[in-house]
Amino acid sequence: MLSVFDAQPVRERVIVALDCDAAEAFQLADALWGHASWLKVGMTLFYEQGPDVIRSLKERGFKVFLDLKFHDIPHQVEGAARAAVKSGADMVTMHAMGGQEMMHEAQIGVVRAAASCGVETPVTLGITVLTSMDKRSLEGIGIGLEVADLVAALAKDAQAAGLSGVVASPQEAAMLRAALGAKAYIVTPGVRPAGAEKGDQSRVATPAQAFGAGASHIVVGRPITQAADPVAAFEEIVRSCHESD
Repeated sequence: MLSVFDAQPVRERVIVALDCDAAEAFQLADALWGHASWLKVGMTLFYEQGPDVIRSLKERGFKVFLDLKFHDIPHQVEGAARAAVKSGADMVTMHAMGGQEMMHEAQIGVVRAAASCGVETPVTLGITVLTSMDKRSLEGIGIGLEVADLVAALAKDAQAAGLSGVVASPQEAAMLRAALGAKAYIVTPGVRPAGAEKGDQSRVATPAQAFGAGASHIVVGRPITQAADPVAAFEEIVRSCHESD
């Protein structure tokens, strides 16, 4: 199924994960200016720098994906979502395992904060099953479902709660695109260029495969940030996706 994102330039759909310290993150950001549009701030960078890192990246002209994976009681997550919007985040995540009520409250917090700040409502995403996990991992915590079945159930809850979309592996992207429709954000980590090491990821695909399966955006970290030339690595990913068209 085609999505509304397919007409957008590939470089605007590749999110570079700055899972590093602040000095390296800002160096990468400055190098990637004019190439990448989106940068991801995760726990490593946020817990070191706090909300100021988001403001600094926004001042450089980037969109910021704040990936803190909120998971708590609804009241706490609503407050965290409001704070994330006030910090300038353009995209935020929460664990869909927290349930529909928690996700719904988070969505309310995002909408209200955006209105009070006079900004566009950020994208809200429900984390389904981490890309580092597989069926054996789920069985280890007492979940007997197949990975794809659990992803589908959690995605349905996220959509019912009013979220913009979900985070899942590229292997579930086609199923999710068919289930959630053309306008849903389907953001896929676990993306590795052909020949790259999997690292700690279990459910992976190449950038072209992820987009072909229905991903709206892909998240790529170490294959870009740890490359000898991060800009060249980013541009090679963009090129590889164009070649597959």
